[in-house]
Amino acid sequence: MRILRVSSRAGRPCHSVNTDTIWHSLPILEGGRVRLRALSDQDIDALFTIFSNPEVMRYWSFTPLVDRDAAAALLNSTLEGFERRWLMKWGVALRDSDELIGTVTLINLDFTHRRAEIGYALGRAFWGKGYIQEALHLLIEYAFQQLELHRIEADVDPRNAASIRTLERLGFKREGFLRERWQVGGEIQDALFYGLLRPEWEEAQRAKS
Repeated sequence: MRILRVSSRAGRPCHSVNTDTIWHSLPILEGGRVRLRALSDQDIDALFTIFSNPEVMRYWSFTPLVDRDAAAALLNSTLEGFERRWLMKWGVALRDSDELIGTVTLINLDFTHRRAEIGYALGRAFWGKGYIQEALHLLIEYAFQQLELHRIEADVDPRNAASIRTLERLGFKREGFLRERWQVGGEIQDALFYGLLRPEWEEAQRAKS
């Protein structure tokens, strides 16, 4: 899953959300099997395992990490992004062991236009078990209910069938095709653009209840 570039408009406040409270600390979000929590130095080895795997990184916006120092730099950039108020990245941990198995991200948060972009990664050993679907459900619920966002966007490689299925199961709608948008590791890549609106999400949740 790709992470889009930082927007100069990110982090602008709206009247109904107390941004000072939001950016005080990253909340813990509890699901049935997974917990979304802040990342720490203790997660560096797990981050390296996740983000150094070529299969995990095949359709990302940067190449696999080459060493543990790169994982530490990724963690530092994540913490800096939160301090600068444009990125919220949670670790996805198993509830029973707190083992880190992935990450989910809101980036380019724009509280004026009430939108953000979403990103996610899951360790290769944990594919096919529904963990990322559960984690993203928690993230989207928080974004719409607590952050009061109206729109969430996603950029995905057209060849990434599994990620496309994940987004569509969550209710995202395909909105556009961007030719040769990315150049990663010497490869030029296209992109599909997906969007999810809060009224659509709320209607889908009511239908399930």
